[in-house]
Amino acid sequence: MKGTVQDITEIKKVEEQLKILANIVESSNDAIGTISLDGNITGWNQEAENVYGYSVGEVLGKPVSIVTPPHLDKETIKLIEEIMHGKKVQHYETLRLRKDGTTIYVSITLSPVFDSYGKLIAISFISRDITERKKIEEKLRESEEKYRNIVETANEGISIVDAEERITFVNKKIEDMFGYSSEELIGGSMWDLLSDESKTIIKQMLEKGWKNVNESFEIKFIHKDGYPVWTYTNSKSLFDKDGKFFGTMNLHTDITKRKEAEEALRNFEIARKKEIHHRIKNNLQVICSLLDLQAEKFRSRESAEDTEVLNAFIESQNRVMSIALIHEELHEGRGTDTLNFSPYLEKLVENLFQTYILENVNTSLDIKLEENIFFDMDTAIPLGIIVNELVSNSLKYAFSGRDYGEIQIKLYREDSAEHENKEQRVIKESYGGTNVILIVSDNGIGIPEDFNLEDSSSLGLQLVKILVDQLEGQIELNRDSGTEFTIRFTVQI
Repeated sequence: MKGTVQDITEIKKVEEQLKILANIVESSNDAIGTISLDGNITGWNQEAENVYGYSVGEVLGKPVSIVTPPHLDKETIKLIEEIMHGKKVQHYETLRLRKDGTTIYVSITLSPVFDSYGKLIAISFISRDITERKKIEEKLRESEEKYRNIVETANEGISIVDAEERITFVNKKIEDMFGYSSEELIGGSMWDLLSDESKTIIKQMLEKGWKNVNESFEIKFIHKDGYPVWTYTNSKSLFDKDGKFFGTMNLHTDITKRKEAEEALRNFEIARKKEIHHRIKNNLQVICSLLDLQAEKFRSRESAEDTEVLNAFIESQNRVMSIALIHEELHEGRGTDTLNFSPYLEKLVENLFQTYILENVNTSLDIKLEENIFFDMDTAIPLGIIVNELVSNSLKYAFSGRDYGEIQIKLYREDSAEHENKEQRVIKESYGGTNVILIVSDNGIGIPEDFNLEDSSSLGLQLVKILVDQLEGQIELNRDSGTEFTIRFTVQI
């Protein structure tokens, strides 16, 4: 018997490697196969059966167009031609047709297959079903498009600012509102758009916690052309899935026209109030003039009765003038219903000194008034009449028989609560009021010891007592050196 022995170890190794590769191909999650250069299927793994629904026996030798929708029947041939010309086809997304007629999305990679001599003999394909991914992408795209349309067509401006306070997104409305294109805005600082007063508001917000904000506020921006744009802005912090802050989303509603209307209304109201005060002042001055004309009838008469009538006219005239001066100050002032009382008081006393010309009496005035004490009409008018009555009394009666006299007036806020009664203290604590002291004094002959302010027969002093009660204040009389009236009351300043 004769025989030969041949070493086939390398062949076995190659066969083993091929078997391993074949197992890999068969167990792959991708559809893998081969196509001849003329477009016929020559290889088909198990996953290809799952993806396309055809068994190996059904497709081998068949044209690849069997799994191609009619409108794409030439597509694979063109791709094969690209491979034959040395081009690469990787992750090419297209449509394919299953055996049951349903259309699926696939991602295809085509590669050349060479023989041992380097000759191109076939094309391999790896096809992955991406239908579910495409459906998700389409839904996301539709959702994104829907919300983008909502954002872009919204009547409100929408912006996003990152953690470094840089603008990262604006919608079309923002461009219209501020006059800048999105290219000009994105990447820029939000501070560049804010007015100076609005920068203060934002800084306060930052101090409260920029990374945890959800609030609304009115803010003024500056348009590209330089004019103001007011918005009602709602800001909300944004966080990623890990809870890390990455910016804020802002919804801006243009309220410029409303602000302009409010300003116009405010200016109209100021003008209206000025006009009202102006007319009241003029009417009161007319009354003063009429009283003066009536008083003329009694000036030349010497009877005591006529003198009393004349004095009554003069006193009434001074009371009316004290009110007229208030409306004059309000008309000329800052356009509100509050009066800077100290300048008014100086003018009132000056008018009184001009009214009462005292013969052989050199009367001086010492006036010490705190600045910037503002009273509303309900306080200013009664207080003005009180000063009018007390100073008039001093000028008429305090220096009888003397050749010199001094009247002193003080007005100031009281720091001490020493003189507050219980009612005043409750009002002050409840409403944040301020105690004010008015002192009118003279160094004249004084008031008789038997004089009682509560039962005074003097119409002027009765009026003073009534008006102090109206102010819910207190009045004290001191006779130690001349006459001193001290009035304390509580007001909102």
